[in-house]
Amino acid sequence: MAAFGRKAMATNLLKTLTGTRSFMGVGSSEVITSHTYKWMQDTSKKSPMELINEVPPIKVEGRIVGCEGDTNPALGHPIEYICLDLVEPAVCKYCGLRYTQDHHH
Repeated sequence: MAAFGRKAMATNLLKTLTGTRSFMGVGSSEVITSHTYKWMQDTSKKSPMELINEVPPIKVEGRIVGCEGDTNPALGHPIEYICLDLVEPAVCKYCGLRYTQDHHH
């Protein structure tokens, strides 16, 4: 496929994903950078990592836990099975929730 065809296809995909706004001449990294910069200026809000770190580790009885991120499947993520054999809490790679095995000794 010619370079022009790929550029046109990428432009059409970007229009589809973002609506009808034109981003001709603006690189996607510029759009992301300006959005990130604007988001980081508001210091009154906590970052997603700060918010998830406030959630205490979830204690479970078994050695394996299945994390879906949320009880509502529409708001969650693909299921990840996490092994809890280590002493420190295991972290879900999708949502950051931490799990630990609840030992009944």
